[in-house]
Amino acid sequence: MSDPSNLQSRLRRLASNYQWTWHPRTEQFLRELPNSGPATHPITAIEAMTPEEVDALGGDEKFLVELEELLQHLDSIPDPVSPLVAYCSPEFGISTLLPIYSGGLGVLAGDHLKASSEQNLPLIGLGLLYSEGVFRQEIEEGRQTEKHHPVVPAAIGAIDTGVRVEVPFPGRAVFVRVWSLEVGSVRLLLLNTDVESNSPEDRTITDRLYEGDARHRLDQEMILGVGGARALAAMGLEIPIHHLNEGHAGFLALELLDRHISVAGFEGALEMTRQSLVFTTHTPVPAGIDRFHRDLIGPYLDIWTERWGIPSDDLWSLGADSEDSHRFNMATFCLNVSGAANGVSRLHGEVSRQMFDGVGIGSRISHVTNGVHARTWTSPKAQTVFDEALGPKWSEGDLEAWDRVDAITDSQLLGLRRAGALHLADLVKASSGHKLDPDALVLGFARRFAPYKRATLLFQHLETLGELLDDDSRPIHIVFSGKAHPADEPGKALVAEVAGFAMSGESRDRFTFLPDYNMDVARTLVQGCDVWLNNPIRPREASGTSGEKAALNGALNCSILDGWWAEMYDGRNGWAVPASLHTDPAERDREESSELLGLIGSMAEEYHEGRSIFLGRIRHAWRTLGPAVTAARMIRDYTDQVYRPALDRRASS
Repeated sequence: MSDPSNLQSRLRRLASNYQWTWHPRTEQFLRELPNSGPATHPITAIEAMTPEEVDALGGDEKFLVELEELLQHLDSIPDPVSPLVAYCSPEFGISTLLPIYSGGLGVLAGDHLKASSEQNLPLIGLGLLYSEGVFRQEIEEGRQTEKHHPVVPAAIGAIDTGVRVEVPFPGRAVFVRVWSLEVGSVRLLLLNTDVESNSPEDRTITDRLYEGDARHRLDQEMILGVGGARALAAMGLEIPIHHLNEGHAGFLALELLDRHISVAGFEGALEMTRQSLVFTTHTPVPAGIDRFHRDLIGPYLDIWTERWGIPSDDLWSLGADSEDSHRFNMATFCLNVSGAANGVSRLHGEVSRQMFDGVGIGSRISHVTNGVHARTWTSPKAQTVFDEALGPKWSEGDLEAWDRVDAITDSQLLGLRRAGALHLADLVKASSGHKLDPDALVLGFARRFAPYKRATLLFQHLETLGELLDDDSRPIHIVFSGKAHPADEPGKALVAEVAGFAMSGESRDRFTFLPDYNMDVARTLVQGCDVWLNNPIRPREASGTSGEKAALNGALNCSILDGWWAEMYDGRNGWAVPASLHTDPAERDREESSELLGLIGSMAEEYHEGRSIFLGRIRHAWRTLGPAVTAARMIRDYTDQVYRPALDRRASS
């Protein structure tokens, strides 16, 4: 019989490294522990085990053998090396059970860490540990409501590093505790202000992600940027390249400037800082950029200009908004203090160069198209099929591997598609009571309910939508999910409209809204849908990655030619919604809605009456998209196009 305390310790080690989120065998093993379940963190399940349960596992030879094999697999991950890149982001989507992410920006950041681990990129993550995490969405009387739950660091595998740093604020210093998580071979440092020596107000700076007023957002960004740079230094890490994932961590530049200014002066320090910073913008519209009024941010910036003995306008000019001189624009600031910048798709790079032409390095913005972490988002059944038919390098975006898709038989293809549909049907039944026919054409739509993403575009022609939902000869089922920001009333109105339609008789029980969209719901959707819908107002979708996740699982995309789809659609690997030429928004929406509904009718006919054509389209989509949509490809692009050139610039300076 195994020593109980040692057994639990070994289980904790397995559960504390989030490598289990992309290793199906480990995830399944942890899910089968006593007290475990989809909504329970494995660490919580381990801590809740009774002595009798521990004794029973300790006497189970098969269990102990598998535990040892999984620990050996974990130990085979290369040890972290001194990082060359610090990846700084306000959110990281690594698991639903780690509530430090809100949406696409965070999921991208989580995939960046996971792919960096697999690609052996020496990188460290830097973010915030939110004491109340992100909200859980509930639908009450047809409207979105938000619920929060406290986050206990030990219960999510966070280790207190013992490091404390101070961040200067107007009239005081705010103390920051530094926590650490393991994501494969990558460390993720998380900062939190819930420290006894802080005032009650300052202890709540890192309470919730993206909630609160402008001051709260500013305070969080100061902690992330300045506190993050100081945390890295306090841990003895000399990082040559800092990667700012959006402008939220831009104040990291203040600390870098501070390290050089006494020797090089302001302009010299600025040039040295640019050698260390690269910036990724995700924002194709000015309204999406953080801009702080001078009355608010001025006292924060004055701390630094007074310390440096320079005019306040010298620092202000780096972030002065071109449209409102009284506001400090974080994208402008990042473009002025960074040595390189990129958008997240080819089209977004073009849009960004137009948006920021004349701002810092705005005219030199390149692009690295987003990708998704293949082993996280592809179903276990599909992974098994791919490993056998394509070889293990499919998840790395290997061209030769994906060129072998014809080795996947019709039976295998249909089997993995049906398995995904059945899993989705269980979720649909549990969430709404609707019965999803796995033989129907299943269409999915899931994302943040921002108005520009047009979640209600299908409702522009309700009679046509009703006819499609009513067709028993070519049945379809449409599944929607998504959240709106708590302060976004137009977005919440969209949620109410979609949820209301789903609960009405008009839905024919073939249109379902799944509440509380998260990574687990997303995985079930992208693995269970036959077609993935995306209909933003072009060109406002910087990249969008949910369709890439669906593509890996064999779903076909039907999308406006925006974001990543604009560069990867080839006429056969999915469908493109024709863009309207109308300048009037209402007429544009009506016309594009009509086009989208027409495409749905055509694909339903092909799905039900031309199955061999549909399967051929899936294989072609795998062959053309599989190598392009993986985060492994994205990391190689960042390494070749962004990180290595930045290191070369530093070496030659």
